[in-house]
Amino acid sequence: MDGQELMQKSQSNICSTYTRYNLAITRGSGCYLWGQDGREYLDLVAGIAVCNLGHCPPDLSRILHEQAQQLVHVSNLYYTEPQVRLAESLTQVSFADKAFFCNSGAEANEAAIKLARKYSRERYGSGRYTIITMKDSFHGRTLATLSATGQEKVQIGFEPLVEGFRYVEFNRPESVADAIDETTCAVLVEPIQGEGGVRVPDPDYLAGLRQLCTKHDLLLIYDEIQVGMGRTGKLFAHQHEGVAPDVMTLAKALANGIPIGTMLATNQAAEAFSPGSHATTFGGTPLVTAVANEVLHQISDDSFLDGVRGVGEYFRGQLQALQEKYAFISEVRGRGLILGMELDFPGSEIVLKCQEHGVLINCTAEKVLRFLPPLIVTQKEVDRLVETLDIIFAAV
Repeated sequence: MDGQELMQKSQSNICSTYTRYNLAITRGSGCYLWGQDGREYLDLVAGIAVCNLGHCPPDLSRILHEQAQQLVHVSNLYYTEPQVRLAESLTQVSFADKAFFCNSGAEANEAAIKLARKYSRERYGSGRYTIITMKDSFHGRTLATLSATGQEKVQIGFEPLVEGFRYVEFNRPESVADAIDETTCAVLVEPIQGEGGVRVPDPDYLAGLRQLCTKHDLLLIYDEIQVGMGRTGKLFAHQHEGVAPDVMTLAKALANGIPIGTMLATNQAAEAFSPGSHATTFGGTPLVTAVANEVLHQISDDSFLDGVRGVGEYFRGQLQALQEKYAFISEVRGRGLILGMELDFPGSEIVLKCQEHGVLINCTAEKVLRFLPPLIVTQKEVDRLVETLDIIFAAV
């Protein structure tokens, strides 16, 4: 099929849950994608923070091929070595003692929500089930995670929502303190809000939440689905502050594009789950965990993370130079290689113009250009983006 036919058949046969760009992708390598017309594109979206090691890295493709020839799926009624190895590695590099594997970030957050409620019920009985989340947060599209998300625009039409969520202002520990009552069981927060506009909290924010949760025996849950796995220059974003949670969720980049979600928890929290209390058919298959083991090995390397921080600092500096040049850029923010440039007008047209120049970016929170390149990006690719933005901005 040519590109036009492909798009027409998509519109006829696939639910319209995405506003897609006029672009059909056929292959990828490293930081680059190619359209059906053969044109090359610099990809600074990375599948929305998924392909952190770039597109189709040969070593991951080899592992995927070899594992597919050996064992793809068995029920979680049995043990498999790739799954156990991944759980062991994740607990060794994190605060956690236990892992639960599923298929997506939304499922990981569902598991965290269920764990928090069951943990609290077993300790305190019924009536303690409310989870405090943040305004402008994003936690998924299932009914429970949609209810946890602090954005009304993605909830409209799906009412009644799941009860038991209370939204407060992000980056304000005092707003969390005011919201805690006898029904509260947990606090769920993104260490950096991604979909909310690349918002980085103050350095003492997570520490303030930790203190409140410890005081009231609430579970502190970090959603690191977008900002974990090296994205900020640390393996996990909360490690910049050194404030550990009780529960953390991962997905997106953990297997570099092969679907996986993970909930990590301390022993104390994880004990609330017992056989039959929660499960998933496809969670942690040998196929996906074999790939995830290699992804974790590569991304957790100190020299790799040093490179992310170095390129991230250069990237942010170049964006700030554009901010000094153009008054309509109100702020540049982020950490590592999750960066946002807030404009004083909607950014959708800038995204389209970048695509015309062969550069793929996206826009979130209406006015924030968001940059989520593969973590293997170099200064050369950063310079290409900045030159493209400069050309586009000069015509605004």
